[in-house]
Amino acid sequence: MAAPPASADAPRLPPPPAAAGDGPDRPAERSEASCEDRSNAESLDRLLPAVGTRRSPRKRTTSQCKSEPPLLRTSKRTIYTAGRPPWYNEHGTQSKEAFAIGLGGGSASGKTTVARMIIEALDVPWVVLLSMDSFYKVLTTQQQEQAARNNFNFDHPDAFDFDLIVSTLKKLKQGKSVKVPVYDFTTHSRKKDWKTLYGANVIIFEGIMAFADKTLLELLDMKIFVDTDSDIRLVRRLRRDISERGRDIEGVIKQYNKFVKPAFDQYIQPTMRVADIVVPWGSGNTVAIDLIVQHMHSQLEEGRPGLGAPVPPSASDAECPREHAAGARHAHHHQGQGDQP
Repeated sequence: MAAPPASADAPRLPPPPAAAGDGPDRPAERSEASCEDRSNAESLDRLLPAVGTRRSPRKRTTSQCKSEPPLLRTSKRTIYTAGRPPWYNEHGTQSKEAFAIGLGGGSASGKTTVARMIIEALDVPWVVLLSMDSFYKVLTTQQQEQAARNNFNFDHPDAFDFDLIVSTLKKLKQGKSVKVPVYDFTTHSRKKDWKTLYGANVIIFEGIMAFADKTLLELLDMKIFVDTDSDIRLVRRLRRDISERGRDIEGVIKQYNKFVKPAFDQYIQPTMRVADIVVPWGSGNTVAIDLIVQHMHSQLEEGRPGLGAPVPPSASDAECPREHAAGARHAHHHQGQGDQP
């Protein structure tokens, strides 16, 4: 895959020295300049690859899990979802923190699909999609045995490593690279190799307990709750767990009735009240998606963190998400049920 185009804010190498025949003929100055050029060239040779390698610096810094492609292609453009963005401007100073969007909702409500629709609609070149599924805690031997019998509660807040989630999101917002665990749902364990993610203009964090931790909530600039009917979520979960995670139908239904549904009623649905926007029917609600994207574009124009010029927000900006939330809740209840998990 070709490396992404360089940003205008990315550091630039010095221009090549002038040709020998350019300017007045001054042997002494040319000799001194030649020595200086050779010294500069030797310094650059230690930093840059040989000319014949034809590798761009940004491509070398990209490291992504094989199962997740580093870009998202749409009908109009390509959006890079991995790699190191240009975090420093022409003055050599670090840009503002990224804009973090939290996506919450029940299991199989369509959170990932909504996230990808937002990524497609946003005119932002660098986006990171961070899933809460990567942060399940490492199970003990006894817990592994319980999980094998569908007797372990993966839908409880204690099942997630919130300390690691918070530290990871903080680093991403600061433009730093992070190591993210890769969870294997078949064996209920973390894989040996972790994937590397880099900071971006926009970070989308999605998960069933995305709004269940106070410290995590403080890191989210916008909170979206995907509200999907429980029957639809159950059908999607059955299809996903049987086809993708090697479960049997009896085990999926047992786990749903014993853990998933009670956890939604106790821990997940109550977090809807902290959301700025509620999206009924998930990705089938295109009006809600359009409103979210419009709000993001308004932040871009106003220079909010990670999206535009560092212009201080006005006092009325703090009320802006809630104003959109009210409009979203009233305008979207009549949309169709076209969401896919």
